[in-house]
Formats: sequence, structure tokens, C-alpha cells
Amino acid sequence: MTAPGARVLSRTWTFFDGQWREGNTPILGSRSHGAWLGSTVFDGARAFEGVTPDLDCHLARVNRSAEAMWLDPVVTLDQWRTLALEGLKRFAGNAQLYIRPMYWAEEGLGGGVRFDPASTNWCLAIYEAPMPTPNGGAITLSPFRRPSAEVAPVGAKASCHYANGARALIEASRRGFDNCLMCDLLGNIAEFANSNAFLAKDGVVFTPAPNGTFLNGVTRQRVIGLLRADGVEVIETSLTYEDFLGADEIFSTGNFQKVAPIARIDDRRLESGPLYRRARSLYWDFAHSRSAARAVA
Repeated sequence: MTAPGARVLSRTWTFFDGQWREGNTPILGSRSHGAWLGSTVFDGARAFEGVTPDLDCHLARVNRSAEAMWLDPVVTLDQWRTLALEGLKRFAGNAQLYIRPMYWAEEGLGGGVRFDPASTNWCLAIYEAPMPTPNGGAITLSPFRRPSAEVAPVGAKASCHYANGARALIEASRRGFDNCLMCDLLGNIAEFANSNAFLAKDGVVFTPAPNGTFLNGVTRQRVIGLLRADGVEVIETSLTYEDFLGADEIFSTGNFQKVAPIARIDDRRLESGPLYRRARSLYWDFAHSRSAARAVA
């Protein structure tokens, strides 16, 4: 029974502790290290229009994230894949879904901050999540910055990073923006608060070079490869906020929305230009190609 006033979540299936469970399954206790002290990593793949592009890349990355956090990646890629394809069959073939494998530590050694890797637990959640319409959002510069490898596990897709991104998004929202660009500790643009950043200028696409302050996203890498194969020059380099202020186009890549345009930076309006449209079209063609990964069915 749903409590009065509780938010009803979309249809969800979670594989946990050896079986599929319907709904928002409780998996962490108040003393689970992952809930209390943040030793959680995850990844996210997408199912939409009957396809699951780069599914194996996302499933492999959650194991790399576990290793980067010094958790034990106890599920093999084959096991993740089998479970994911099994779970997808619980939804309609054309459903728009988020596929989220997770690891976390259950126990802290001596009850403290240091966790026991042998206590690593895991689950796979799959739930309905409509693909956002690419209408374009408004962005600004965040006062908050991305950490470096010396101060945070930036090589992992770790839940502990998302508190910083969340406060950046909240701060930007209070100023009337949908998202924000975040700098690294040197003052160069690293990424958006929740996705990778691209700009186009004079027919060339530019994006921040991976420098150990943000994840080199699966969709980011895919879009760069697709654009280059299609004859578009893509330059990975150090970029400032001023570079973005002077851009002809700005767009983002990320698993949740894939390729999305930016319609405004501060007070300046932007069009959904030809290089953004090319990137999105190339990605959709790839997603429906035989090389993209497995179909949902």
C-alpha cells in the first residue's frame, strides 16, 4: 500500500538477492556502508525504440567502477548481460527504460569508515524512464567545481560524486537555469553537472579533453567516433567558459538523454545547429544498427 502523499514511481523490476522483485525494492539498511558512507557505484544503460545501444560498455564499466572504489566486482559481464536481457522481457518491447547495475559495501571494518570489500553487495534495477524531448535547455557557469583524482574517486561512476552535481543543479535552478557547466580545479570546463559538454565553432566540434576530473562517458566516446567517421573534425582540448560563450552551438551527451541541444547560455540564445543535429542523427542511426548491441526482444 502506498502511503498518503507518497510519490508513485514508474514501473520497476529489481534483481536482488537471487530473484526479481517488482517495485522500489528496499536493498540498503540504515547501517549499510553504501547508504551511510557512500561506497556505492552504478552505471546506466538505455532501452528505447526496441534497442539497447552500448549495453555491454555500460555493464563492463560498472565493474571497472567497482575496482576503482576497491569494491569486489562479483558479477561477470556475462552474468550482467543475461540478467539485463531477462529483465527487459518484463516490459513491452518498445518501452523506454533505464538499466542500472549497482554495487555497494555492506559493512565497515570495525563499524567505521573503511569498508570491507568482501561485503560487496549488488543489484540490477530496470525501470520505465521516458526519453526527454530535446527541446534545449538554459545553462550558466556553476560556482562549484569538479574534483581531481587526488581528492575523489573520479575514475568511478560513484554515487558520492552526484551530491556535488546535485547542489550545482539546484544552485543553477535557483537562478533560472536548467543545467550548468562545471570547471575543474584549474578553472577549465570539465562537463555539465550531469553530462559531457560539446561546442561547435566555425564547423569544428570541441569538447573538454579527459584530464582525470570527469568520466569519459560511453555516449561521449561514441558520438566523437561517429562524428569523426562522418568527416567532422572533433578536437579534445582545454576549454574555458568564454569558449562556450562564443560558441555557434552547444550540446551535451549522456546516457539518460543521449544527445541534447542547449538553447541558451546565460542571456544568449542558441539554435539547435547542424552539428548538433548531425551528432544526434548519427547516434540514432548507430543505435538502430547491428553493431550497437542487442535488441530488447
